[in-house]
Amino acid sequence: MSPVFPRGPAGIVSPTAVSAEGAYITDLSGKRYLDAAGGAIVVNIGHGDSSVIDALAEQGRKLDYVHGTQFTSEVIEEYVNDLSSVLPFDNPFVYPVSGGSEAVETAFKLARAYHLARGNGDRHKIISRWGSYHGNTRGALDSSGRVPLRAPYLPWLDHSTHVPEVYEYRCPIPSHPLDCGRGHAANLERVILEEGEDTIAAFIAEPIAGASLGAASPTDDYWPAVAEVCRDHGILLIVDEVMTGFGRTGRWFGSDHWNVRPDIMTAGKGCSSGYWPLGLTVASGAVAEAVVEGGFTHGFTYSHHVMGAAVGRAVFARLKGDDLVKASRVKGERLLLMLRDALANRGTVGDVRGRGLMIGVELVRNHATKAPFDRSDRMSERVVAAAKERGLLLYSSTGCADGVSGDILMFGPPFTISDSEMAQLVEITAEAVGTI
Repeated sequence: MSPVFPRGPAGIVSPTAVSAEGAYITDLSGKRYLDAAGGAIVVNIGHGDSSVIDALAEQGRKLDYVHGTQFTSEVIEEYVNDLSSVLPFDNPFVYPVSGGSEAVETAFKLARAYHLARGNGDRHKIISRWGSYHGNTRGALDSSGRVPLRAPYLPWLDHSTHVPEVYEYRCPIPSHPLDCGRGHAANLERVILEEGEDTIAAFIAEPIAGASLGAASPTDDYWPAVAEVCRDHGILLIVDEVMTGFGRTGRWFGSDHWNVRPDIMTAGKGCSSGYWPLGLTVASGAVAEAVVEGGFTHGFTYSHHVMGAAVGRAVFARLKGDDLVKASRVKGERLLLMLRDALANRGTVGDVRGRGLMIGVELVRNHATKAPFDRSDRMSERVVAAAKERGLLLYSSTGCADGVSGDILMFGPPFTISDSEMAQLVEITAEAVGTI
């Protein structure tokens, strides 16, 4: 047995990856896999990009590490200046970290520090949504609403308050499909008043739900209504763009679809396309200036890392220079139609949804009633295994329907995927779904 602690279930031996290029990964036996998931919806510019690898090597030869309390660096300053052109803030301040979970933890501490600086020390609670995912560190997991991941650690998780999921396929709003956004906003306001407005620091949500609900988008009236509730009650709005950011949904950020102007934003995954562990917490000028003036008790050994900034800058340049955000939108629209067409007559497919190259397929036992498979059937795992056997990598999640049952397949290929590769993706997916 390998001494490396495994990520997967016990008894499952993963193949050894040895190389990757474009949309493909090759294992030790020489078998090639089309990476239709971009790992965990991470790889947006493709594998083996020479411009990013060269930037990483060049930065390493020049300056490999300095601590953020002792130095800033040219590459970090340049990277943040580059990002400012696309961030949904007028005066953004960026705190670079090592991944999405760290970005969320930083966002929560920023929100707390902001309220402390303004003399509102009672504001400490976080409100989030069921059916959400914000990370696996304790604070991020506490705010997350993905029940299977929370279950082993419930004795530690009691600080966040949750409102219903935003899930049009299984919408809980009685008037659905009318006024869903206003209904969710009313639920949020009700919780704020029940908890006490003066105790709430922030509301966090994904602009478009990630793997927990399989690329579920809200109705167009949702975000304007929710943002208004937050503003009315002095609550900071945090948008979690760890999965949706950097072009994944066909816009630079998922919140751009509704022109949301958050107080704080988190990012990760696609900001480095997997070439370096990188996350970003972005604050509005008003938040950052209050926190800096009052002091911010926070930090990580590897935050503000020069190598991460070099990679992030190179990935950003590739996304912008090659118009890959537009490619995500155009190819995503095409891939969504292709998947819907190929899976239309599959009774086990309940819904095919998404924006850009973030697409979810929900598997169901009964198409008419939307009844999920029993969790013991392990349907998503079976489809993922069947696809992998055929040379296609998919991403999956469970528990979407009721916190236990519910199976989702996720697609998040590189934005550089070709038409022929998308056709191969669709063909193998249909075959794999046909095995259940």
